[in-house]
Amino acid sequence: MEYFIEVGWDQLNKTGEELCGDQVEVVRTEDGMIVVLSDGLGSGVKAHILATMTAKIAATMLKEGLDITEVVDTIVNTLPICQVRKIAYSTFTIVYVRHNGEASIIQFDNPPIFYYDKEGNQVYKNSGVAVEINGKKVYQSKIQLQKGDCVIAVSDGVIHAGLGVIFNLGWTWENVAQYLNRLCPKHNSLYISKALIATCRDLYDGKPGDDTTAVAIQLKEPKYINLFTGPPLHKENDAAVVQQLVQSPGKKIICGGTAANIVARELNCDMQMDLTTVTAQIPPITHMKGFELVTEGILTLRETLEQLKLFHTHSLTREISGRIKEKNGAAMLTQILLYDCTHVNFFVGRAVNPAHQSQDAASAIPMKLRIVGELINMLKKIGKVVYVHYY
Repeated sequence: MEYFIEVGWDQLNKTGEELCGDQVEVVRTEDGMIVVLSDGLGSGVKAHILATMTAKIAATMLKEGLDITEVVDTIVNTLPICQVRKIAYSTFTIVYVRHNGEASIIQFDNPPIFYYDKEGNQVYKNSGVAVEINGKKVYQSKIQLQKGDCVIAVSDGVIHAGLGVIFNLGWTWENVAQYLNRLCPKHNSLYISKALIATCRDLYDGKPGDDTTAVAIQLKEPKYINLFTGPPLHKENDAAVVQQLVQSPGKKIICGGTAANIVARELNCDMQMDLTTVTAQIPPITHMKGFELVTEGILTLRETLEQLKLFHTHSLTREISGRIKEKNGAAMLTQILLYDCTHVNFFVGRAVNPAHQSQDAASAIPMKLRIVGELINMLKKIGKVVYVHYY
C-alpha cells in the first residue's frame, strides 16, 4: 500500500537572533519525501548560511539520485570556512521516506532520531550504524515504517532545553522520549512538532539559549475531505456538483448557506441549526445527514484562514490552541483541516450569490473567492494535497 507522508516542523531562534541557525528542507519526490534538518555552527547569520547551504545541497543531490558519500563530500568542500574557528561545519539529519514505508536515515552529529512504533506504542532511539565518509563519522540506518509510525528529528536545542533554567543537564534525550511517548499516540506530526517546540520554549522560560528545531514525519493512510462552497455559475450544474460531492470518497463539508440549500434541495435532506455553536463573530453550524460539517460561508472561512495562518507561522501558544478548540464552525473546520485529513477536494461555485446583491455586500463574493484561494495556498504550505474544481 502507498501511504501519505505527513511532515510537520517548528523552531525557535536563539534569544537575540533574527535568523535561525537551524534549517529544514522538505522535498517531495516521485517515490516519497526527503527531509533534511541541518544545524549550522554557532548562531545567527553565519549559522543560518551554513545550515541553509547544507540542507539545500543534501536535499537537491539526494533528489537527483546521488549517493550519500558524494553528498557529504560536497557539503564538506562547499561550506565557507569560519574565520574564527577555522572549520566549515554543520550537523545534519536526513530522512528519506518512501510511500511504501521504507525509511533511510542518515545522521551526522545531531541528536539520535526518535522513532515512535505505533504497534508497540513506544519511542525508541535510532542511532544507526557508524560509517566514515571523508573523515566524518556518519550514522546510517533503515526502518520499515507502518501506518501511524512517526520519526522525530531534533537539533540539540531541544535536548538542551531548560539548561541552567530548570534542569542542570538540560531536558535530555531520555526525558524528551518520555514526553513523545505521551504525545505520539494521540496526535499527528503537525501537532507533535508544534507541541514539542512549545514545551522547549517554556523550559527556556521564553528565552531560548540555542536555536531549537523539531521535525516530525508520520506515515498515514490517505484521508480525504470534500469541501463545497458557493453556488455554481450556472444553476443547471447544481445537480452535477452535488452528485460529484457525495460520490467523492471521504468526509463532506459545506461552507455557505446557499451551497447548503442546494445540497438539501438536491438530496431532499433536512437541516437543523445548532445554536450551541453560535458566537459573536461566527454564525452557528447546521446539521445535515451524511455531512461532517455544514457552516456559514465567508465569516467562517475567513476565521478558519486566520487560525491556519496563526498555526503555521507561530509557535503553539495556549491562546492559539484554545482558539482552535472553541466550539464554533471555524474552529471545527480548522481542526478537521489540520488533524483529520491528508487531501482536500474543493468544489468552488463562482456565481454571484443572490443574497449578496445589496450595495453593502457587493464585494463579498470576490472577497469570498479570494479567501478560498488563500485558504487553498495555506493548506498547501501546511503540507496538504489540494485539488480544486470550479463550477
